[in-house]
Amino acid sequence: MAEARPRRTQEERSAHTRELLLEATIDCLIELGYAGTTTTEIVKRAGVSRGAQVHHYPTKAKLVEDAIVHLARKRREELRRELESAHANGDRFGLAVELLARSFSGPLFAAAMEVVVAARTDEALRPAVRAIESDADRGIRELCLEVFGPDALKRRAFRDAIEMTIRLTAGIAMTHMMRGDGEGDAELLAAWKRVARPLVEEGRARARR
Repeated sequence: MAEARPRRTQEERSAHTRELLLEATIDCLIELGYAGTTTTEIVKRAGVSRGAQVHHYPTKAKLVEDAIVHLARKRREELRRELESAHANGDRFGLAVELLARSFSGPLFAAAMEVVVAARTDEALRPAVRAIESDADRGIRELCLEVFGPDALKRRAFRDAIEMTIRLTAGIAMTHMMRGDGEGDAELLAAWKRVARPLVEEGRARARR
């Protein structure tokens, strides 16, 4: 006889329900936009009861906030694994630019933009946007610490170069979304690496003194 599987604990069942709701929310945001993302549709896609949704996420705003933060953290884990597999003596700055560019792409960026745009006229969403931005800032700081070490972040030139890189890659992603293609993106990133690299190297060199 097959060995019986151990029953899941209440905590495991709750975590599974939350996972289903968060994944369904992201799917709705990407496919239907924020306006078309309703709790009714989320519950239907997640395959859970309305009561379960209300128990875990009483408001749509909180559900959307947690869904995007959930996706962002999953994305960061993917980027971290990629970073760990990169050669330690390789082009660390070039890799950091590429990873930042990838963090502003795909489903995560599309879902986040839906919420940011909706928050312009929906005051209830603004705390969610602030939470999403705060989580993104922490993630980027963690990435920089892993790539360059803590000393580099003490230098103004380095921080400026990273901040400009973030804004550039976010702008590229927005332009890509509006145009529907990535024409010229690789060339622009390559040009930015050449421009910003001296600032980064200066910051790292001074931090080591």
